[in-house]
Amino acid sequence: MALDETAVPVSEPVRGACEILGLDPLYVANEGRFVAFVPAAQADAALAIIAQAAPGGPPTKIGEVRPAPAGQVTLRSVVGVERVLDRLSGEQLPRIC
Repeated sequence: MALDETAVPVSEPVRGACEILGLDPLYVANEGRFVAFVPAAQADAALAIIAQAAPGGPPTKIGEVRPAPAGQVTLRSVVGVERVLDRLSGEQLPRIC
């Protein structure tokens, strides 16, 4: 799987707070997010359907499933460098509700 960091919607207040606290927004617990895996040929149709009911803003394609390497997730950074997106090591931050 290959993700594009620039396509992942992170609000400026969240991005700023993560920078101050030294956190990566991809690893911070949150609620109200939805991720769907659909065939590439149906991605535009799926985005259009979800947009009709998406209260949190327009849906976005953030990546694609690649055939190899199996089981690996990569992230293309804002500067265009692709790196392996590792699983979170240690405990995730507690949820504050």
